[in-house]
Amino acid sequence: MAGGAVEAVLARERPPHCSVILLTDGTTSATTVFTELGRMRIPLGLAVFEVAEKAKNPNMTQLSWMVDEALRLRQVSGCVTLVVVSDDPAFLAASAEWSLKGRLLTWSNKLLAVTRRPLQDLPHLYTSFSMINSMLIIVDTFASFSRCNIYSHPPYRPPEAQVVRIASWSTVPGLTLATHLTLFPEKFSKFAYRPTLMAATEEYPSYAERSPAWTPDHLDYTGPVIQLLKLLADNHNFTYTFVRPPDGQWGNKNADRTWSGMVGMVGRKEVDMGASTFTLNAARAEVVDYLTMLVNDAVTIVGGLGRPEVDPWGFLLPLGPLVWTAILAALLVVPGMVLLLLFCFPRKAPQRDTWKRDNIYSYFRILLQQGYSLEPGEWERLVLGSWMVMTLVLTKSYAGNLMSMLAVRYIPQPYQSLRDVLDDPSATMMWEAGNVYMQYLMAAESGIYREVMDTAKAGRLMWVSYEELGRMMETLVVQGRHVLFVEGEESKSLITDLFSETGRCEYYTSRERFFPNSMSMIGQKGHPLVPALSKSIKYVKQFGIFDHWMESFKPNVTRCLHPPTRITIKTSLALSNLWGMLVVLAGGHAVAFLLLCLELLAARFIQVKEPLISYISGH
Repeated sequence: MAGGAVEAVLARERPPHCSVILLTDGTTSATTVFTELGRMRIPLGLAVFEVAEKAKNPNMTQLSWMVDEALRLRQVSGCVTLVVVSDDPAFLAASAEWSLKGRLLTWSNKLLAVTRRPLQDLPHLYTSFSMINSMLIIVDTFASFSRCNIYSHPPYRPPEAQVVRIASWSTVPGLTLATHLTLFPEKFSKFAYRPTLMAATEEYPSYAERSPAWTPDHLDYTGPVIQLLKLLADNHNFTYTFVRPPDGQWGNKNADRTWSGMVGMVGRKEVDMGASTFTLNAARAEVVDYLTMLVNDAVTIVGGLGRPEVDPWGFLLPLGPLVWTAILAALLVVPGMVLLLLFCFPRKAPQRDTWKRDNIYSYFRILLQQGYSLEPGEWERLVLGSWMVMTLVLTKSYAGNLMSMLAVRYIPQPYQSLRDVLDDPSATMMWEAGNVYMQYLMAAESGIYREVMDTAKAGRLMWVSYEELGRMMETLVVQGRHVLFVEGEESKSLITDLFSETGRCEYYTSRERFFPNSMSMIGQKGHPLVPALSKSIKYVKQFGIFDHWMESFKPNVTRCLHPPTRITIKTSLALSNLWGMLVVLAGGHAVAFLLLCLELLAARFIQVKEPLISYISGH
C-alpha cells in the first residue's frame, strides 16, 4: 500500500531531474524497498539509507552523516525528494529536523513521510513539517479495504485548526485529490489562516520613516519599503507588527560572535523578517537569508556648502593656461626672430643700437597698450601690424571676460574624495554607527580605510546614531569643517528634509563614491518565507514599481541634487575683488624699485672706478 501511494505521488510531482532518497529505520527490509521502488523510473537514481535500531536517537551522528551524503547527491542531480518510512514518530521528527539543519530540505526539495501511525499520534510533527515542502502519507488498514491518506501541514496554523487532507490513494481508483490544492502545495504563496508576522524595522531615510500616527506604543512607518511590505502582506495574506531593535542598529558581529541590531533579532528568530534595506555581505549571510535585491548604492560624502567667495586671482581666469603660455612664448619668439633678422639685414642709420633696442621693446609696449613711435622698414611694418591685430583681439576679449567674471562668486566644495578629507587635518569625519560600514572600517588592517580609523586618535572620527544625523547636519556639517559619510539615497533624503524645513540648499555631495553595495530585506536562515516573498519582490522590482515609489516618496529630492558652484551678483567692485591685481601692481613696483636701486649702485660704482683708473694710468 505504501509503495503504491509513494509511486503515485512521485509519478505526478517528481521533476525528471530529481533524485530520490529513501530513509528507513530498519523495520522494512531493503529487499522490500527495492522491490516496491524499483518499478518507478528514476533517471538520476535512488539512494537508500537505513538507520540501525540502536541509533534512532534524534541527536545521533548517523542522521548527520546521512544528510552530508544526501547533499552530495543533490549537488549532482539539482534536487532531491526525501522519502522517510517509519512508524516511529521520534524518528520522523528527527529526520525532518536534521534535514533542515543540514540545508538538505530547501523549498525546492521535497519530503514525503510514510507511516502507519494514526494522525492523533503525530502532533509533534507539525513544527518541522509546516516549515518545509512536505506531505505525510498515513496508511489506514480496515477490515474491508485499505487506503492511504495524504496530508499537508499548513504554516502558522491556529491551535483549533487541523492538518489538511490533500488526497487519498487506494488500489482501485488510484490517486484522488480531496481539495483544490495540488500535491506539495505552495503553502507560503498564500497563507490560509492570515498569520501576524513580526517585522524588525528602524527609521531609515528614503526607505522607511515614521508616519504621523507613530507613537512609542504604536509603531507605524511609511516609505517605499513599507509600501512593499503592505503589498506582500496583501498578496500572501498576512498581517504584521513592527518591532524596533533595542540598540537602534542594523546589525554587526560582536567580539563574542553574537549579532547586534535587527540582523541579530532575525538570526535569533525573535522576528520573522527585517523590513528595511540591509547591505549584502558574507558575514550577515551566515545568519540570515537575503530576499531579492532592491537597490544598489554606495557611500558618499556630505559637506556644507561654503559661503560665496570672491577669487582675488580671478583676473587670470579670462584666459586659459595654454593662452597665457602661448602669449609668453610669443613674447620670446617674435622679438627674438626680429632681432635675428636685424642682425642679418642691418639698417644704415645713426644710433643703430638704440633703434634695435626700441624695436625689440615695441612688442612689449604694444601688448601693454603703451605709446610707440618708430619708423620701421617694410617687413618690420608687416610684423608689427600682425602683432597689433593679435594684441587688439586679445585685449578686447580679456577686458570683456574680466568684467563678467568680476561679478562671479565662487561657492567652495572642498571635499570631493576620501583622500581630500584625510589630507585636511581640520576636517572631522562622521560615520553612522551600527551599520555594515562600521564593521568594514574596524576590520581594515591597511590602506585608506585603516587611515580613517587612525584619525580617531586625533579626535577626527565620530560615530553618530541615525537619530542624531539631522541635528549634526544642521549644527556641524553646515559649518564646513565636519563631513558626513552616508549612502547616496540616505544623503538625498537628509538634504531634502532640511530643504523642506529651511528652503535653502546648504549641502553638497562628493563626486567620489566608495563601498558600493546591494541592499534588500532579510529573513530567517533557511525559512521558506524567503523564496516565497522574493518571488513577489522580483516582479515588483522588474516592473519598476519600487523605483516609482522611491521617486515619488520625496517630492523635493531633485531640488538640491546639483547645487551651483558659482553664482553671479550685481554689485559695486570692492577691494576684495581687486586685491589680487593690486598685489601684482605692488609686486611690479617693488621689482622696479629694486632694479632702480641696482642701477644707481652700478652707476655709482662705475663713477668711482673711472677716476681710480685715470689716477693709476697717470702714475
